Amino acid sequence: MLLSRNFFSRRFFRLALLAMLLASFLSCGSGHDSDEYYAFVGANVQVPYWQAAGAGFSKAADQFKVRSDFKGPQNYDPKAEAEALDQAVQRKATGILLAVTDPALLKEGINKAVAAGIPVVTIDSDAPTSKRLFFIGTNNYQAGFSGGQRLAQELKGKGNVVVFTMPEQSNMRERLQGYKDALERTGNIKITRVVDIQGDPRIAFDTTTQIIGKEKDKVDAFVCLEAQSGKEVAGVLSSYHVTGKIVMAMDTDAETLEWIQKGGIAATIAQKPYTMAFVGLQMLDNLYHHKPASLDTDWTRDSFAPIPAFVDTGSGLIDKSNVDSFLQAKKSLTGAQN
Repeated sequence: MLLSRNFFSRRFFRLALLAMLLASFLSCGSGHDSDEYYAFVGANVQVPYWQAAGAGFSKAADQFKVRSDFKGPQNYDPKAEAEALDQAVQRKATGILLAVTDPALLKEGINKAVAAGIPVVTIDSDAPTSKRLFFIGTNNYQAGFSGGQRLAQELKGKGNVVVFTMPEQSNMRERLQGYKDALERTGNIKITRVVDIQGDPRIAFDTTTQIIGKEKDKVDAFVCLEAQSGKEVAGVLSSYHVTGKIVMAMDTDAETLEWIQKGGIAATIAQKPYTMAFVGLQMLDNLYHHKPASLDTDWTRDSFAPIPAFVDTGSGLIDKSNVDSFLQAKKSLTGAQN
């Protein structure tokens, strides 16, 4: 009887140990720790574009049941964004998703995070010379090229163009190059002026007002490479009852879409900020549970890299022909009215 009790005791112990090991194995790479904390450091976070990205990040965090934080300046302020990045590192974030405003300024903070063992993934605009792991966003050159093709159609192959941009950001440089390459094929469309709005839509408003007052007959189109200036340009043209000018916008905030419906903006290029941030947290979570051999590696040169160099979330043109269906799809997905 004693042998029987000892036998069953040992057997129970072995089964219990096996169950514990099996549970540990099954949870490895798929479970989530209470210590997991993911930070999304954004730029100009009150802008609808970044609010949509924040919603995607929060949704993914809710699905994974992990802690998350969406931080960043309320206006265009690269220094404040660099401080928010440093704070995320100090709080020992599990992973950081970063919207890059000034690649040169943010490079040091990115490299410090990676040196501390925190993976950094860039979103929307890249910092390619930093040690960030990879970039998630739009193929900005292709987005610009598509916009340039549409602009060439609108102008019927001839005209002068003013561009509003923020040239220090790589995504907008790529968009501008796409526009230039598309327009060069026409031979008779010229970009006569490139305006740095410095993150302030009032510069687009004031510059357009100046042009309407002094140079109206010399400008045939306005190209806006970021989200805020398109609606400003359309508003000025409408206020001064100026017709016959083409406005190309970027992104899909409510006012931009309203101007498309009213005919004040010819088309806008729609990106997917919600998708960028949603996928961003998923990939940061995967990096935590399946760590690469080293974070400090240039994976772009490795044909067998465990991570991508670039994740293209896509883009498309929205104009009067499809703006209503776009709004309906958005409402059905999010419940938003605009």
